Amino acid sequence: MNKKIELIMDNVSKKFDDWAINGKAESMEKGHGINVLKFLKKISFDKPFSFLDVGCGNGWVIRYVSDLSTCKKAIGIDKSKKMIIQANKKINNNKESFVYTDVESWKYTGKFDFIFAMESIYYADSMEKAIEKIYKLLKPGGKFFCGTDFYTENKATTKWASVMKIQMHLHSKKEWKEFFKNVGFITTTKQIKDLKSNEKWKKEFGTLFIIGTKPAK
Repeated sequence: MNKKIELIMDNVSKKFDDWAINGKAESMEKGHGINVLKFLKKISFDKPFSFLDVGCGNGWVIRYVSDLSTCKKAIGIDKSKKMIIQANKKINNNKESFVYTDVESWKYTGKFDFIFAMESIYYADSMEKAIEKIYKLLKPGGKFFCGTDFYTENKATTKWASVMKIQMHLHSKKEWKEFFKNVGFITTTKQIKDLKSNEKWKKEFGTLFIIGTKPAK
């Protein structure tokens, strides 16, 4: 890993370590929870499955998923060590586990039925490499659900990069779909809106979910 990439990763990790200390992990859970849960409740989890959350924060999505009777294994990974410490403190069953790593360099030989990421992929040094790695981590027929509020059409959120002062890759809905298609995914999208929100963009644009299905062999 060259020094430029190491610096980018250090800045992202440090930012989210600070957030974990300052209680923002819980505010992220609250801020994203409404739309994420709306989305997850539309997914059929009727068969036994394994689940990976990329950029899991304090583990709130993993806790929701692991409570489902058909969940056999739920792993959360995050490049913030302090987020992983928080997640480990909240474990509520033996299906859950958390790992301090980024998806690109994670040495894992298993495969998942479902992979989820909310507001995490655009922090990767290379989104292409992160999405390609996720594709490899899926079983044939598996699905990748990628949620983001930070996309070109959603003008109110495009300022986040300058506010955060860390690298964030801003792309349009069309460009997100191209990233997925280029690694082999069959790709669709959904917009999940919060019509009760006081924030205009959450009602008009909401969260963009890019859904990639790995073709079955």
